[in-house]
Amino acid sequence: MENSRRKPEWLKIKLPMGKLSVEVLNTIRGHQLNTICTSGRCPNQGECWGCGTATFMIAGNICTRACKFCNVTTGKPLPLDPGEPGHVAESVRLLKLKHVVLTSVDRDDLDDLGAAHWVKVIRAIREVNPGTTMEVLIPDFQGRPELVQQVIEARPDVISHNLEMVRRLSGSVRSRATYEVSLKVLQQVAACGIVAKSGIMLGLGETKEEVLEVMDDLRSVGCQVMTIGQYLQPTEKNIEVKEYIRPEVFEEYKKTGLAKGFRFVESGPLVRSSYHAERHCRPTGTER
Repeated sequence: MENSRRKPEWLKIKLPMGKLSVEVLNTIRGHQLNTICTSGRCPNQGECWGCGTATFMIAGNICTRACKFCNVTTGKPLPLDPGEPGHVAESVRLLKLKHVVLTSVDRDDLDDLGAAHWVKVIRAIREVNPGTTMEVLIPDFQGRPELVQQVIEARPDVISHNLEMVRRLSGSVRSRATYEVSLKVLQQVAACGIVAKSGIMLGLGETKEEVLEVMDDLRSVGCQVMTIGQYLQPTEKNIEVKEYIRPEVFEEYKKTGLAKGFRFVESGPLVRSSYHAERHCRPTGTER
């Protein structure tokens, strides 16, 4: 593990500027959509777009929570856009996406925490793009099972909810969310027969034993897919990086996770939640 604060060579990236990237960006801007690919300056956006995958952030761009690792604006969100389901669905069609990932800010200001809006977006995409597979990266909905169930019944191919970090660090870094509630959300998803997926970031001061504990906890609730990536401090106000984890350590975690029974483990310094997301819909045995 690297203890230096200077960003190592394996984390230095160049964002794509090709014809495909321009086309995607123009479509996103034309429909006034929010994407994690662009707002989060995801290092994998070119690779994902090239594979026919993109990640849309729905329900606005202002979050009601203030997690110390996240750079999304915290405050009072604007009302939900009733036209958003149609706009997202049409953008998926125009971009000819084979796979789409949806995520959102937390909407603790709403009575249903945004669950009904999630369902509308999922259904709109299904109606306009019946051949497109879908992953949804959902908030915890405050652990309310009836709201999680609404998303489950909309039947996306994969439902993801991130633990974000090891148990010991969760309470001091995440806002309102708890490690145990997140595990219960994933358990509910897995029990309904949908692929359950979760992810964590490294470099916050966790130990190897704590990472392995996360793997065991996820497997105990039926989680089948795990992503592991390097935390990168987005601004000075966010929690600092404690260490940069070397690529070979990520590779070792991948081998360990697969040995523990995960169908897929995406583990690497530049891995983010939606990395290789299109593969996670495949039946067991077609991973390669």
